Amino acid sequence: MVSIDLIKKLRETTGAGIADCREALEKSSGDQKKAEEIIRAKGLERATKKAERETHSGLVFSYVHSGKIGVLVTLLCETDFVAKTDDFLNLGKEICLQVASMNPKDTQELLKQESIRDPKLTINDMIKAVIGKLGENIKINEFARIVI
Repeated sequence: MVSIDLIKKLRETTGAGIADCREALEKSSGDQKKAEEIIRAKGLERATKKAERETHSGLVFSYVHSGKIGVLVTLLCETDFVAKTDDFLNLGKEICLQVASMNPKDTQELLKQESIRDPKLTINDMIKAVIGKLGENIKINEFARIVI
């Protein structure tokens, strides 16, 4: 039996559901790090299954750095409900910051780049993590970077 405190702690760090946290902690015999890996793997598996689903909603995100660099990113998802979640909004913001700082030439290059905040993750990994958490497909449709 896994304690409620361990479940709460794992839920806070991963954002996963209670049942997923309990299952991961049981599989890992209460080891927090192993449970986090199990949750990540499960999220990636979910993201792979959802990759072919159509995305008809989303938002356009913008970022301006020091008045010299401007970025627009179109991030798509399946429903407007998901487009309003904090996780989706944070993802859009992070992708804008990535484009502003790393200047990728296209979406494929952007997806392969290491995150400026966490070099252990690529942008694609970040997107898959949010897909796993929210249960909807998410795609970067396009982006633009303007420099003075």
